[in-house]
Amino acid sequence: MISYVIRRLLLIIPTLFGILVINFIIIQFAPGGPVERIIAKYSFGASDPITRLSGKSVDGNKIVTQSGGPKGVYRGSEALNPAIIKNLEIQFGFDKPAHERFIIMVRDYLCFDFGKSYYRNETVLNIIKEKLPVSLTLGLWSTFIIYLISIPLGIRKAVKDGTPFDTWSSFIVNLFYAIPGFILAVLLIVLFAGGSYLNIFPVRGLISNNWDELSSTAKILDYVWHITLPVICITLPGFATMTMLTKNSFLDEIHKLYVVTARSKGLTENTVLYKHVFRNAMLIVISSFPIAFITAIFTGSMLIEVIFSLDGLGLMGFQAILERDYPIIFATLYIYTLLGLLMKLISDIIYTVIDSRIDFETRGL
Repeated sequence: MISYVIRRLLLIIPTLFGILVINFIIIQFAPGGPVERIIAKYSFGASDPITRLSGKSVDGNKIVTQSGGPKGVYRGSEALNPAIIKNLEIQFGFDKPAHERFIIMVRDYLCFDFGKSYYRNETVLNIIKEKLPVSLTLGLWSTFIIYLISIPLGIRKAVKDGTPFDTWSSFIVNLFYAIPGFILAVLLIVLFAGGSYLNIFPVRGLISNNWDELSSTAKILDYVWHITLPVICITLPGFATMTMLTKNSFLDEIHKLYVVTARSKGLTENTVLYKHVFRNAMLIVISSFPIAFITAIFTGSMLIEVIFSLDGLGLMGFQAILERDYPIIFATLYIYTLLGLLMKLISDIIYTVIDSRIDFETRGL
């Protein structure tokens, strides 16, 4: 197992490099880069565009991933002093050739140095650390609730396979799966958050403004009050996949010979199901937890955070895209890819912990 882990860790390096190359190339051709955005603001009466960049110094700026056309050619720059354009290129590091910017970026990323945000006088890593707890909260709660409900429901559906219970429960979970989370969020806001009907839940933030003044019990209730709708929006679409995975895993095991043998010995159905079938059937379900958790953090909550104004990684990424804040976009993508690859490795390790018969050493990567 150790050699397998080492091979998988080494495989992460070319995978990350390939993703960085592809995204760096895409960024070079993306219109409306940071230089053009500042030029547009300056052209419409904004003050000095250099001082508007959160007071960042040119010498201290490590950001190296920018977009735009050829050097010195920007839409709307014809009427501006070339010195201003040159200062902007230096400010964003666009005065360097593309290959040099990429080499610097790779070197810094190996040290987890993502530079500074274009529009905030703070390092990207500090910004991510600040936003991460919100996304972690949503990911933990939604993943926990999905497993808490989907596993018993999937087992029940496997036992009742083909019955009316199995039919209507499948219809419900697939209906939730078919409704996008952001559509569900809008629907819940309209119904329960001051839209057109009830005004029960808040639609902004994770805590109230008077949080520090509340008692311990009141803080817990206030926290639950704020996360209810966002967690529902992330959780409901995730029920179908986990429920059907659990059901199919149990169905595969229920019809095997060792189950028939256990039943022929006179064991009760619950003993057969939970003592003999459960361990084998739950192998895939439990091992998929790391991937499900990391997906809930980085992808499942993005639009939900935007809709409910939750200051997490999703809202941060959305704002970074709108502002063309490429250091934040690149850093988030880099971290998400790295964590995704590590979680997949952890899933494989969990496989071997649950069932020692599985041996990845004799298999290819």
